[in-house]
Order: sequence, then C-alpha cells, then structure tokens
Amino acid sequence: MATDYYDILGVARDADESQIKRAYRQLARVHHPDVAEDKTTAEHKFKEINEAYEVLSDPQKRANYDRYGSAGGPGDFGSGFGNFSGGEGFGDIFDMFFSAARGGAQPRRSGPARGSDLRYDIEISLDEAFTGTQREINFNHLASCQTCKGSGAEPGTLVVACDRCGGSGVMRQVRQTPLGNFVTQTTCTKCNGDGQMTPSPCQTCRGRGRVETEKNLTVRIPAGVDDGSRIRISGSGEAGMRGGPDGDLYVYLSVKRHERFRRDAMDIYVDVPISFAKAALGGEIQVPTLEGDTTMHVQAGTQSASTYRLRGKGMPSVRGGGRGDELVTLHVVVPTKLTKRERELLESFARESNDAVDERSFLDRVKEAFKAD
Repeated sequence: MATDYYDILGVARDADESQIKRAYRQLARVHHPDVAEDKTTAEHKFKEINEAYEVLSDPQKRANYDRYGSAGGPGDFGSGFGNFSGGEGFGDIFDMFFSAARGGAQPRRSGPARGSDLRYDIEISLDEAFTGTQREINFNHLASCQTCKGSGAEPGTLVVACDRCGGSGVMRQVRQTPLGNFVTQTTCTKCNGDGQMTPSPCQTCRGRGRVETEKNLTVRIPAGVDDGSRIRISGSGEAGMRGGPDGDLYVYLSVKRHERFRRDAMDIYVDVPISFAKAALGGEIQVPTLEGDTTMHVQAGTQSASTYRLRGKGMPSVRGGGRGDELVTLHVVVPTKLTKRERELLESFARESNDAVDERSFLDRVKEAFKAD
C-alpha cells in the first residue's frame, strides 16, 4: 500500500463514517491553505487529507482500498486528486470556514440610528443637596439639521441608493480558485456602509444631516441627592441619524465637602463644643442643623465625645417619604484662661470633691457594660 489513508486522517481501520468525517474536519481546519501560515506545505497536506477522505468516505472505494490497496480495485494505482466525488469536497470546506461571509450581505447601516449619549458634570453644595436646587447649563451637541430635516440632502432633492453597492452598504467579491469559489465581503467605500448617497448634499450640514449647536437646559436637582448621583434627561443627547431617536443626557452630581457637617447616606454628623459646667450640670444647648439652629437637651454628667441623636434632622430621601438623623458629638472644652473668681470656684470645687476622679479599671468598665446589656 503506497499511501496509508488511515494514517493520514489519524483514524483506526475500523473507524466508522462519523469518526472519519470528524477527523477530516479537524485536520482541514488546521491545514487549509487560507488558514495555515506555511501555504506551500499546507496545500500539499490539504490535498493528501482530501484524497484520503474521498476514498475512505465512499464505501465502495474504501472496500477496494482495504482489499487491493487502491480505490479503483485491481490495476488502479491511486486515485490521485480526482474530482472529489465523495460526500464532501472543497465546496463544503469553504462553506464550513466562510459560511458567515457566504451568508449574504451584512445588515445595512442605512436604517435609523440612535444618537449618542452625553455627560455633563455639576458640583453642588451640601445645602443644595439638602433642599434641592436647579441649574442652568449649556453645552455643544450635534442637533438635527433644520435645513434638510436630518436627511443630508439639499431641500428639493432625493436621497438615492448607492450605485456601487446597490444600497446594501457592502461589497461582495467572488474569487475563483482551484479549491472553489471564495467570497469576501467588505464595507462599501463609496457610501461608507450607509447604502445611500446624496447627489446634492445639504449646504448647511454638508450632507451629514447634523450640525453642532449650543443647547441651554434647566436641570432640576431633587432634594436628597448624594455624591455620584446621576440624572437622566431623555432626548437631550446627540441627534439620531436617518430618523433615529436622539440620545440622552446624563448629569453626574458631585457634592462639595461641608466645612462643618459630614454625611453618611441619609445621616448627618456634626461636632459641637460645650463647657465643662454644661456637661456636668446638663441643660439646653443650641445645635446647628442643615435647617438652622435647634435646641437640644444635654444630660447632667455628659462625658466628652458623647453622641446624641436628633431624629429626622438628617438628609431627605431622594425618593421622598423619610429623612435621616443628625448625630451630634459633644466635646467638653477645658478653659485655658480663668478669671480670679473662676479659679477660686474651681479650687473650692476641687477641695469639696477631694479632687475625685473616676479611677475604675478598664476591666470594671467592661463588666459594667455587659451588665447593662
């Protein structure tokens, strides 16, 4: 046997039809001349693969080959490259590799196309985020040409199909090769894939159908927005093409850092100084909020760094129906300068209390905390 077709396809001698076809397809993908890097070697190998498949895929030729060593029977010394009359040939291989290219023209771009979305950034204060506000903005964007109404053609003229691609937007080229017809498909260079031409382009937009213009817009910012919030304004982006819808405008918000308040979601945090006497005796103090000062009661014996919660004094929900809280952290301020009378009173207090300080150990405090729970 001059040529071992089973060895070429890498299958056993008792391989069935499906195993032979699967082996052939796998090898064809690797050694096809249009895929392999070494074209010369690939072409020779590809011919061997097809010759082997032509014989082994045909029951009669395979029986002759197994019995006599050739597909034609006694006296036949090889089928050669032949006409590939088996169940699969070069045309099938091209279908397998280039079915996408042979499947007809790609979708045209001459249909309606949605305009692009735009982004605009706005910085607001925490107070504006609390109450809500509005801003006047202006920006440049591509708007539909009012002269040609977006068609790109001079008024009174028509948009026609591209005479090069016939309105498909793509060019198909068929090459005849020894291995069969090879079809390639590319975007039409004359209409750039649109499939349409404007013999008389609009003088205002030069055939583009859109012109760059300045747009003024009032943006309403709802109360409760947070840093990084986004507002979508439908239809305020770039104009669509060929009758397509306009894009959207997305306004991104950033909230400036407040000099006194800190924000966490819907809650507001603020630090408030109080005197030693107020912390010891308790009483009413004025606390700042985003709505102005409010009165808050401080319990007697309040320690420094104690936190009080003012419910409903935080940020409003952007969706409505609720507000966060304000958390007030009190810091006892020790006076650095005392009058003679203040010093006398403090000295009297120290003597009266024997300068007592809570010296409970850390372990005692932990135990007390667990008892409280």
